[in-house]
Amino acid sequence: MVLLAVLVTVVYGNYARAELGLAQPWAYLVGLGFVVCLLGSVLLHELGHALTARRFGIGVRRITLELLSGWTEMDRDAPAPRVDALVSLAGPAVSLLLGGVATAAALVLPDRTLAGEIAFQLALSNVLVAFFNVLPGLPLDGGRALRALLWAMLKDRNRATVVAGWSGRALALVTASVSIVLYRVGLVTLLGLVFVLLVVLTLWQGAGQSIRLGRMTGRFPLVDLGSLVRPVLAVPAGTPLGEAQRRRAEDPRPDVVLAVADSAGSLTALVDPVAAERVPVDRRPWVSVESVARSRDALTTLPLGLTGEQVVRALQAHPGAQYLVTAGEDVVGVLRVADVAAVLEPRRAR
Repeated sequence: MVLLAVLVTVVYGNYARAELGLAQPWAYLVGLGFVVCLLGSVLLHELGHALTARRFGIGVRRITLELLSGWTEMDRDAPAPRVDALVSLAGPAVSLLLGGVATAAALVLPDRTLAGEIAFQLALSNVLVAFFNVLPGLPLDGGRALRALLWAMLKDRNRATVVAGWSGRALALVTASVSIVLYRVGLVTLLGLVFVLLVVLTLWQGAGQSIRLGRMTGRFPLVDLGSLVRPVLAVPAGTPLGEAQRRRAEDPRPDVVLAVADSAGSLTALVDPVAAERVPVDRRPWVSVESVARSRDALTTLPLGLTGEQVVRALQAHPGAQYLVTAGEDVVGVLRVADVAAVLEPRRAR
């Protein structure tokens, strides 16, 4: 973002020097001011999404800004297709409104003046942002509106997300092909082609993430906490790591997880398998098991009986590798995030 801001400042500053006759450093200060105006336009675009979402009772965690794009992170999905469509199209509507106001200002202001040129550039950038964002493919706003339409038709939000994601990938290929053709006939410069291809790459990656998310969300019901939990083998504190691993190897239960217990038999820590494997084999008889364990207090606890979606949301809210699964005060076992990932994305697991 910083590099792009510097590039826009220099390019627009050179334009102000050549076309408007401004001297240094004023020309580059004008370029920097144009960058600030672009950021303001993006912020207002995202506020359109955020305020519309809050109007329908959807909380907003944060707004992330980039120079030519941004995104609004909400605490939950839209409850219905109509709400999803309205929240999605609110941003482009704000950009179109800003473009209209800037266009009116550009028509009123005198030609070849600083204020007139800035108004013209803001009008052009906001209209282009509004037009580009309503194209029907995720992760664009138009793709989210397409998803809302498909959601209403298919009655399945996850399938709608996957289809809208593939539409985004098709849109990326079409945009790349058209830009290359325009470059070959001389209508687009090499710098313009590189810029468009960077946008296409971002669109392609965002569409792929949407497809992946749609598939994963559709598999939430398959996440069964009771079947994924691994049994625990607790060894007393002070047990050498090598001895603890020998006991685990002799345990008849599959996928047993090593833990540390105090003198009363209460579980106090969970062995980190990655840290344990890093200990050289010849050192394991001399290293205590708790030195490669995480305290129980540092681990997130999941109550048995959570739904698949609740499990995934808990893992997103508290990232980690292992989680304690409890039934009341008793520790039932351990859930590893890799086991959940294998259910949600079986292709990657294979």
